[in-house]
Amino acid sequence: MPASVGASIPDIEALGPEIESIDAWQERHGIKVDQQIRLVKLAHMRYQHPDLDEITTFLLDFGMEVEKRTETEAWFRGYGPDPYVYYALKGPKKFLGGTYEVESYDDLEKASRLPTASEIQELKDAPGGGLLVTVTDPEGLPVNLLYGAKSERPEGKMEKLVYNYESEKPRVRKFQRFQVGPAAVYKLGHYGVCSQKFEELVDFYTRTFNIVPSDFLYAGMGAKKKNVAVFAHIDRGETMVDHHCFFISMNDTTHVHHASFEVHDFDTQKIGHQWLAKKGYQSVWGVGRHILGSQIFDYWWDTTGNMIEHYADGDLVNRETPIAYGPAGDESLAVWGPDLPAGFLS
Repeated sequence: MPASVGASIPDIEALGPEIESIDAWQERHGIKVDQQIRLVKLAHMRYQHPDLDEITTFLLDFGMEVEKRTETEAWFRGYGPDPYVYYALKGPKKFLGGTYEVESYDDLEKASRLPTASEIQELKDAPGGGLLVTVTDPEGLPVNLLYGAKSERPEGKMEKLVYNYESEKPRVRKFQRFQVGPAAVYKLGHYGVCSQKFEELVDFYTRTFNIVPSDFLYAGMGAKKKNVAVFAHIDRGETMVDHHCFFISMNDTTHVHHASFEVHDFDTQKIGHQWLAKKGYQSVWGVGRHILGSQIFDYWWDTTGNMIEHYADGDLVNRETPIAYGPAGDESLAVWGPDLPAGFLS
């Protein structure tokens, strides 16, 4: 029996035989790229929580820091360049949407003309300011578009550890030592939703915005074969971006699944996992290694009942990376880690 081994291999080799170019997929679906609202990146998540004190304590233990707090609102930052990565509003539990930065004010105006769009509003109290438009997708879930937010805070830095391997040992007379605490959050990486209108949502996001599929998962074979999940990324041409900023899973109910935040490395993540466990928070799944996207993951329930994830070591893609198709199933979600919990995607 061969020993377990890992390798970093080119995307074309890793994706398997069922692939399609982004150009071919967009042409097949009649998508007009010049008509899309141009996204730059995923900037922050927005949620409503009944107890701001409670969620603040959790998010600090999760690895964020308070950037600003009032009686009814709180903004949380990571150590990356974004003014904040998480916004919390006091009120009954509610998902207020992911927030994408757009390229230009023209993109914001274009968004404001969508049938379900709000007016352009100025974020006067938010760190970094900016202008925001909220639209709703075919499931009624909010999507926020942000322009003009500024950050004057320099990006933080974390030391890259040097590792010794069996025949290559560059770490000489230097010992690995760690500070125990939360896994410091760098940035927002992605979020996902479960939907009763899978095909409508795929069409809405990939037609309205410069979002393109990275991977489709399908169920059934032959004439009964149909896509039931998609991992999608922001198309920035030749620029490398995260494997997915967004995913959609077909489901009997409609809800946000989780939001995921990047941390520095595996050690940071594992120490943070241990920190949360000792604080008595409820783990969902992890620590483990995904297959699609390759991320090391750990999922938690926050104190309001929303799922939230740390991740490290995610894949990067660009427009040259083909779209891949593969069978859905528990075995497609992780190469190692605890058993997938029942109802994880419900």
